[in-house]
Amino acid sequence: MVRGIYTGASGMLAEQTRLDTISNNLANADVEGYKRDVTIEKAFPELLIRRMNDDGVRKNPLGSSDYAPVVGRIGTGVEVNELFTEFEQGSMKQTDNDYDVALDGKGFLTVKTPDGERLTRNGSFTLGKEGYLETKEGFQVLGEKGPIQVKANNFTIDKDGNVFINATFQGDPNRLVSREENTWDKTVLLDRLKIQDVDNSRYLQKQGSSLWRTTEISGDATVMATGRPKIEQGFVEASNVNPVTEMVQMIEVNRAYEANQKSIQTEDAMLNKLLNEVVRVG
Repeated sequence: MVRGIYTGASGMLAEQTRLDTISNNLANADVEGYKRDVTIEKAFPELLIRRMNDDGVRKNPLGSSDYAPVVGRIGTGVEVNELFTEFEQGSMKQTDNDYDVALDGKGFLTVKTPDGERLTRNGSFTLGKEGYLETKEGFQVLGEKGPIQVKANNFTIDKDGNVFINATFQGDPNRLVSREENTWDKTVLLDRLKIQDVDNSRYLQKQGSSLWRTTEISGDATVMATGRPKIEQGFVEASNVNPVTEMVQMIEVNRAYEANQKSIQTEDAMLNKLLNEVVRVG
């Protein structure tokens, strides 16, 4: 009976972890670039149940021996095996804000933090005081040459992540559009967004503020030379959380939690009857 209590308790602990994960997903359903977390549960090893007082006899060339045939299996509980992030593509939301970018495909934007470079899918950026493209937390967005510094309404980003600015040239006769002008404008390639990826994105570690850091298992982040995602300026990627699905799973978790709770209450009542009534009568 005590084993039944431990089995029910392990189920309650596992469902509590799953409920916390679902609650966190729902809380971040409106955060751009957020990726939902998923919990994976596994059962403890099952035990074989044998009929110990069996009068059967196993015959062999050396004689005979008693045997206890297997009559079934008994579970010993469950535990959370893994908590991982599901990197399913989120939908595109148009903002018409030049500072916003969204990735359509596999890969991550790179930002500079006090703890080093971090990866993100949240492309909701702003223009900092010094003209650098930054996250809402103030982390600078990195290009392949370093932090990207632009001016308001004076840059564009193409599908491949190339950042162009409008530059004005003056005083060089060899660069004049015509001899009658002394200034001219030209679109100049400033940099290209530093889009990186890792070998095993499943093992990236969340750091908060829509940032991920690499781990030993995920591998180091490297700049994507091929297979780069398509960049959409004026869009942000919505989270991949489906609130309806998460609410359905929350109901399932509550039902499973209650079932484990009732099994513990039943085991406790049976154990109480055994100790306080059956033993006393004996």
